[in-house]
Formats: sequence, structure tokens, C-alpha cells
Amino acid sequence: MFVESLGFGDLAKMSKRQLLYQVLNFGMIVSSALMIWKGLMVVTGSESPIVVVLSGSMEPAFHRGDLLFLTNYKEDPIRVGDIVVFKVEGRDIPIVHRVLKLHE
Repeated sequence: MFVESLGFGDLAKMSKRQLLYQVLNFGMIVSSALMIWKGLMVVTGSESPIVVVLSGSMEPAFHRGDLLFLTNYKEDPIRVGDIVVFKVEGRDIPIVHRVLKLHE
């Protein structure tokens, strides 16, 4: 499908009906994305159900730019070899690591 990008000159040439259709179309896309995000939050139990790997520290399993789908099921115990994502106070970016050893 070929998608044309609209410039401001093209917006002036549109009829009111076409402009309204474009605004409603954009609103539907944004609201659909937000509903999918909130639905993933409910299903996974995670406040951030999708994160992007920002560094190469997890290679070869995960490469920079990979998307990780997260779950937060409290019933599942953490085991050696699991991948965990956590936040450090004062940093906005979540940290992704593999569990190497458990301390009890």
C-alpha cells in the first residue's frame, strides 16, 4: 500500500470533510494504540509490558533494538537463567539482566 505524506500545502487544498476524515483517522490510530497498550498492561500485570534493549550487554540472546514483552506474574518464582527487568531509583531507563545466582 502506498502512503502519501501530506504537507501543509495539501491540507489547504482539502475540503472540510476530507480534513475531518483525516483528523478522525489519526485519532482512531492513536486511541487504538493506547487501548492495545493498556490491554497489554492488564494481561501481563506489568506497568511497562514492552521494553527496548538499549545496550549490547545481553548479546547473543538479545541484541540492541530488540523488543521484550514482559510479564509480572507473582506466582512464578524467579529462577537462575530467567531474564529480569528492574528499575533503579533515580534512573528512568529499566535495566535488563539474566539471573546468574539466587541469594536467600
